[in-house]
Amino acid sequence: MAPKLIVSDIDGTLLDSNGRVSPRLRDTLARAVRTGTKVVLATGRPHRWLAPVLDQLPFTPMCVCANGAVVYDPSRDEVLHRHELAPDTLADIARAATDALDGHGNFGFGVERVGSSAFDPEEECFLITPGYSTDLWDIGYGVVDVDELVSVPAAKILVRHEGMSSAELFDVVAPAVDPERAHVTYSMDDGLLEFSAPGINKAAGVSIIAADLRIDPSQVVAFGDMPNDIEMLSWAGMGVAMADSAPIVHDAADQTTASNDDFGVARVIEQWF
Repeated sequence: MAPKLIVSDIDGTLLDSNGRVSPRLRDTLARAVRTGTKVVLATGRPHRWLAPVLDQLPFTPMCVCANGAVVYDPSRDEVLHRHELAPDTLADIARAATDALDGHGNFGFGVERVGSSAFDPEEECFLITPGYSTDLWDIGYGVVDVDELVSVPAAKILVRHEGMSSAELFDVVAPAVDPERAHVTYSMDDGLLEFSAPGINKAAGVSIIAADLRIDPSQVVAFGDMPNDIEMLSWAGMGVAMADSAPIVHDAADQTTASNDDFGVARVIEQWF
């Protein structure tokens, strides 16, 4: 039976290594949508970073952003749901990470504030401390001290250490943070951890959309490749890991498909459409 809802991570899953949605995948998703199947994108990206992806699709999907902290409707540029960390919790996480990383070299913090629109200024929504190592896609950001960084509620707080892998950073920092205060995960390998409110992950965000559509998890197929996809792959009736996923992601999935550069998502969806 064909799924009623297709959910896909973006980076490393929907997009190929060049940041493109292949014509094959675009056409396959379009066929599914024409039959009435819904498509949702679920990503660690903030909603401000969705336009280059949405512009490649012939339809406008609902989006789960910031690892489940934000449910966003791009057709109306509207944040429908938000789950933020309070300032005192942000401060506690920053203190715990600082203590855990004492003696481990240089690191920095960042926060993603939700705002109200995908067109809010980057420098008002993405803020970093001076020790945070930015990436090429971080084209706009504000630089503040830790006290100012944690003074306003945020969808997530980030810890960045360019000298460690994300898995290594996780092993050092995650045990120091109370899981009743925050959920920790990572979506890339380059020394970046992401902290959200407890219980907030991609599965939580997608489940809100599925409930609104009256779609049961058994009718959902989900695709992902990183640890921040684990809860979503476990929740969906069929969770599919990309071929180059980490072992813990494969363990959470029901099956594995080819890589994002070898049409992995399209190969699975073509079974039905």
